[in-house]
Amino acid sequence: MEYKDYYKILGVSKNATQDEIKKSYRKLALKYHPDKNKDNKEAEDKFKELNEANEVLRDKDKRKKYDELGENWKYYQQSGGSQDFDWSQYANQDSGYTQYTYGNDSGDRFGGAGFSDFFETLFGGGGFRSSGTGGRKRAARANLRGEDLSAEMSITLNDAYNGSEKLFDLDGQSIKLKIKPGIASGQTLRLSGKGAMASGGGSPGDLLLKIHVLQDPLFERKGDDLYTDVRVDLYTAVLGGKASLKTFKGNIKINIPKEAQSGKVLRLQRLGMPKYGKTDEYGDLYAKIIVETPINLSDKELKLFEELAELRK
Repeated sequence: MEYKDYYKILGVSKNATQDEIKKSYRKLALKYHPDKNKDNKEAEDKFKELNEANEVLRDKDKRKKYDELGENWKYYQQSGGSQDFDWSQYANQDSGYTQYTYGNDSGDRFGGAGFSDFFETLFGGGGFRSSGTGGRKRAARANLRGEDLSAEMSITLNDAYNGSEKLFDLDGQSIKLKIKPGIASGQTLRLSGKGAMASGGGSPGDLLLKIHVLQDPLFERKGDDLYTDVRVDLYTAVLGGKASLKTFKGNIKINIPKEAQSGKVLRLQRLGMPKYGKTDEYGDLYAKIIVETPINLSDKELKLFEELAELRK
């Protein structure tokens, strides 16, 4: 099993702050995002790797556990990957957990994030996992209802915004799942009759599917509202004008008021997430202005700025 250096993957130091981790993740995830790299398997793998690293380092408890393992990994390597190495103090010990694997595809056919064996060993899996509630105990009597199963699925924020359709196999069943727009991370869907078969001919149980919405490199979600940055050149910030902004409804032009300050937040109504289960209702999009200072100025431009500075005295 290969050790994953999550700090190296995100290009940050081991002492990186949460802001540094978030900034680096957003930059790299934007670069390797599937929308920008159609049919590029290498970029797709890199994007999944970035999500896995971010999943660990942005979480205080996971990061602590990972750091503790990192210090002891050399002993595992020195043992030649021996099974004598004591994983129990690091690895997830949830014995009621069963990972479903389809050939060489563990999780991706279910729309999961495709977390590595290293992640699954340490944290108990990601993407798609399925377990029986109560350990798949056999029904004591005939005609009892089958046991409910629990599972998890990872989807992108774009999937959550637009809704999506997933097709996957579970215990020989081909299941088509429709996810409504606006679904929240942590929300659980009940798929009736898609759980474990009953002993003695009873009706099958249900599949309880928990949805995990991955972080997006451009947008931060809070409830039904979205937050993003809009970069504006100094001249537009001072004089006012238009700026281009990407939204899930497409690229738009927004008005930048005169003398706009860096950090000012603009509220764009109905450009946030669709409200789950409701027709034509949306949250808002909040765009924070980031004023970019011009660089590589000519002598004439510098002189003009000096004149402006004198006028302001």
